[in-house]
Order: sequence, then C-alpha cells, then structure tokens
Amino acid sequence: MIRKNDPGMTFWDHLDVLRGVLFKVLAVVLVLTVVAFALKDEVFGIVLAPKSPDFILYRWLSMLSAKFGFNVVETFEVELINTGLAQQFMIHMKTAFCVALIVASPYILHQLFGFVKPALYENERKYSIRLLVSGYIMFLVGVALSYFIIFPLTFRFLGTYQVSAEVSNLISLESYMSVLIMLCLFMGIMCELPVLSYIATKAGIIDPGFLKRYRRHAILVILVVCAIITPTSDAFTLLIVSLPIWLLYEVSILISRRAV
Repeated sequence: MIRKNDPGMTFWDHLDVLRGVLFKVLAVVLVLTVVAFALKDEVFGIVLAPKSPDFILYRWLSMLSAKFGFNVVETFEVELINTGLAQQFMIHMKTAFCVALIVASPYILHQLFGFVKPALYENERKYSIRLLVSGYIMFLVGVALSYFIIFPLTFRFLGTYQVSAEVSNLISLESYMSVLIMLCLFMGIMCELPVLSYIATKAGIIDPGFLKRYRRHAILVILVVCAIITPTSDAFTLLIVSLPIWLLYEVSILISRRAV
C-alpha cells in the first residue's frame, strides 16, 4: 500500500508502521486480558447469567405471563460441571481474552483505520467511516441478540430436555462456553447482512429485484448454513437462529432499495 500523502515511503516503511500499530493493539489486548482475568467474579457473573431462571429474558417473559394470565416460563435449574483438571483455568484464560477483544475492539478498529486512512481520498474516508461504524454496531447487535435471546432460550430448551425422568442433565462448562461463543460470533457476523447488502448495491453487484427474486433460495441457504454452523443439531435451535437471519435478509432488501 502506498500512502497518497507520503509517496516517499517504501514497502518496508509501511511494514514498520503496521508493526507499530499491531504492537499497540497487542499491548492493549494483553493489559485488558489481565484485567478481565482478575475480575473473574464479575466476568463470569455476566457469562453465566443466561443459565439462571432469574435472567432478564425470563423475568420479562414472566411479566408478560402475569399480564396476560398464562404461564410461559417455568422455574428450571441446570447444573454446570467441570470434566477436566485444567479445563476451568483454560476457560478462564480464553474468556478473559475474548472479553479483552470485545472491550478493545473500538481501539483496534481505530488503529487499523488510522493505518489505512492516509491511502484514501477524502470522500472515501467519510464513506469508509460510515461503513465501519455501521458494521461494528450491527456486529454488537448480533452479539446482544444472541446473548439476551437466542442463547438463553437454546440453553433452557436443551439443558432441561429429557428423554426420560431417569436421565438427568449435567452440562459441562466447556459445552456451555463453546455454544455461547459460537452463537454470539455467528449472529454477529450474520447481522452484517444489511451492511454487505448496501455495499454490494452501491457497487452494482446486486439490486433489490435480485434479492427478491432469490428470496426462496436465500431462505434455503440460511437454513443449511445455520444447520452446519450452530453447535447443536436440534430443530428448535435451527429455528431460533434462522428466524432473525431471515428478518435481516428482509431488512437487507429494504436497505438495497434505498441504496439504489
């Protein structure tokens, strides 16, 4: 990459600048990882909250139940267990690192964009900033959607499902964390559909008619991708993950229409 405002810089000069950016990012992430590791009770209080019947989603559903006079939430209890000697420590480390990445993500994006920005024209910078901010917000929306709705409902259904009263459920902490991270990451990426639709429409790759014409094909692809990506193979999880993505596809059609 050659910066337009500094044509005298060589490839190795740019590489040195990039190395400095990556060093700053790594230093911030490491510091935040240590902080998150030290705040174990606070971090895991948030991470493990969806397994509790007192989680905000269940309280909200209980209030709806009381208002309309029917019961949609029953009290449940699912016990998490550890099955490996070093497993809890490793999960603690991985969780602290993930929290650090989430907290540091605005700084990381700022640093990376600062490295690329000199190579862009003024109108390109404004356009790129809008897309970057929109993409970041949509990713956070996907993570929040998974954490507050999709994962709790999935965990409650699968964690309390029994083929027989003689078979009790003991869910491993590793299984809990892997499903939580996978669903949050997957929904975060899927929520980028409207942003990608806007970019593709502006680039002339697609148009609203194209998205409408292939709506049925898109729904089939969504179901297949969700069946492959989601860590469980039950129809309930497939439905609860696929429905928001289908709604995002419909939103993408509206955004593509406005981008034309």
